Amino acid sequence: MEDKLIDTIVIVGGGTSGWMTAAALSKVLQGKYTIKVVESDEIGTIGVGEATIPMIQLFNKVLEIDEHEFLRQTQGTYKLAIEFVNWGRLGERYMHGFGVFGQDLWTVGFDQYWQRLHQQGKALDLEAYSINRMAALANKFMPAQPELGNSPLADIKHAFHFDASLYAQFLRRYSEARGVQRFEGRIVDVLLRGSNGHVDSLQLDDGRRVAGELFIDCSGFRGLLIEQALKTGYEDWTHWLPCDRAVAVPCEPAAELLPYTRSTARQAGWQWRIPLQHRIGNGHVFCSQFISEDEATAVLMANLDAPALAAPRTLRFATGMRKQAWNKNVVAIGLAGGFMEPLESTSIHLVQTAIARLLTFFPDRGFSTTDTCEYNRQSRNEYERIRDFIILHYHLNQRDDAPFWQQCREMAIPDTLQRKIDLYRQRGRIVREGNELFSEVGWLQVMHGQGLRAQGHHPLASLLPEAEVAEYLANVSGVIGQCLQVMPGHADYIAEHCAAAR
Repeated sequence: MEDKLIDTIVIVGGGTSGWMTAAALSKVLQGKYTIKVVESDEIGTIGVGEATIPMIQLFNKVLEIDEHEFLRQTQGTYKLAIEFVNWGRLGERYMHGFGVFGQDLWTVGFDQYWQRLHQQGKALDLEAYSINRMAALANKFMPAQPELGNSPLADIKHAFHFDASLYAQFLRRYSEARGVQRFEGRIVDVLLRGSNGHVDSLQLDDGRRVAGELFIDCSGFRGLLIEQALKTGYEDWTHWLPCDRAVAVPCEPAAELLPYTRSTARQAGWQWRIPLQHRIGNGHVFCSQFISEDEATAVLMANLDAPALAAPRTLRFATGMRKQAWNKNVVAIGLAGGFMEPLESTSIHLVQTAIARLLTFFPDRGFSTTDTCEYNRQSRNEYERIRDFIILHYHLNQRDDAPFWQQCREMAIPDTLQRKIDLYRQRGRIVREGNELFSEVGWLQVMHGQGLRAQGHHPLASLLPEAEVAEYLANVSGVIGQCLQVMPGHADYIAEHCAAAR
């Protein structure tokens, strides 16, 4: 068995995905394998994945990274939610907050008791029952206090905003300290083995060759190994997610350091706002069929909080995924494997889960097709469920001011998504499939936030007297209000614990 073990892992491309992969492998594999990263300073990285979701805390825990030091090094801030503006109708806004709503009571989930009273006009809107959403609205933050047991303060869930380029540098230092070798240079050729078509080595522009057994493609959209060398193929989802461009620009920081990402729907797409300690990351994702790059850039520049810090740059993409994330001895991670709009901040999470999946199915030199097929099946399932969740945002719009939004509302959607909508519309039921990323609470917030209303509720939610349910809901919202009083401001918490050096 030992004779079949892989000796060398080669990661193509640095950036966020490359250095996340190198850091995780260097930590978990404990120096038992040679890990090489090949990247060129001539090739820039995308650098728009600055917002995350709470699962990144698990990644940091595996790497034993101190959270405060990590935020200092990356100019980071905390994230409790994503605010969506104009996604239902113009002027409307709602939040998709992390964490739970209320506390379960007897037979069915909190949401079904809330549905029962809300449908009668006797309950507050959803946000009143979420510590994350209420804290975000109040611009407050503190990490969860698990020692408080049944308190909403024990239920706080947070993620981060950070500078992607500083994050890559942080993880590069981490990786190199654990033996990862970095090769600076531009790849001019990929050499394949005649016997099985596997990648054998990389030819650099200075004549060096970098050989290995397992290759991880983190080369971004171009997919240098997975696509250009192995011709794997790409599944395009632009018929469901028609935005195909993004223009990005940083601007000076605002007076308020908000603990949430903001997504504002525009005429033919949407604008992101990601607050960091030293700047705000901004971008306009748009559909080139409905607006030109110049017009999209003008919309973005006219809607910044403060003066821009650089010239805007445009990115082109096609939402979708590789037909195989793992092909022969190449695993594609990050943008090389597929692209999801940053609407729900899933890009870095998809890197994280791909790394975890690779470790689960880590190969020897035999590269079992059974293992790679299961890896690809799980990868596809993850991408498709996230795809459906993102389509939901577009499809549920009720805007009548722009052809783009009308097209999104009227388009045919995947059957998997239609089933979820139908189940919710009838009785507010939300069915989570397997280990899909977004929980029932996430689907509830977007469905309700964009105007989809359940016509009924779970019959078992009617077993308790209405007065008892009303008291229960009032207690939840009241306790959350009390908790907010003891939480510090977001900026104050950062200033005390993790302010970056100026």
